[in-house]
Amino acid sequence: MDKKNSKMTQKEKVKYWVELSDDDFRVANDLLKLKHYLYVGFMCHQCIEKIFKAAYEILLNDTPPFVHDLMVIAEKAGFFEMLDDKQLSFIQLLSPLNIRARYPDYKKKLAKELTKVVCEQLIIKTQELQQWTKEKILLKK
Repeated sequence: MDKKNSKMTQKEKVKYWVELSDDDFRVANDLLKLKHYLYVGFMCHQCIEKIFKAAYEILLNDTPPFVHDLMVIAEKAGFFEMLDDKQLSFIQLLSPLNIRARYPDYKKKLAKELTKVVCEQLIIKTQELQQWTKEKILLKK
């Protein structure tokens, strides 16, 4: 968020993060349809990162940290303990995709790993975790 956004209310900041998360999820779906599998994982990560930052904002009424590690965001926001084992496993799978999709050394290997079937599962699990975060954290406050 830039300086302009720092004058937003908490409600506006949460809305900002949720809208970005929703946009990233739509982009991930579009990339799947276009068979751009390398970036589906990256956009799924972005979707979850932003919904976690919305949760951080709502739980702590503070600007989320400038980190991309999903576990760190969940821990600092105080909802790590609410996540079940399946969600934690998914987060561990998703977290490295943020970095690996950006650097040439990782791209070739990652491109082989991210098949259509794998990406379809990423989309399903991303939607589930995003929805869980909205229901358990954002709508409870």
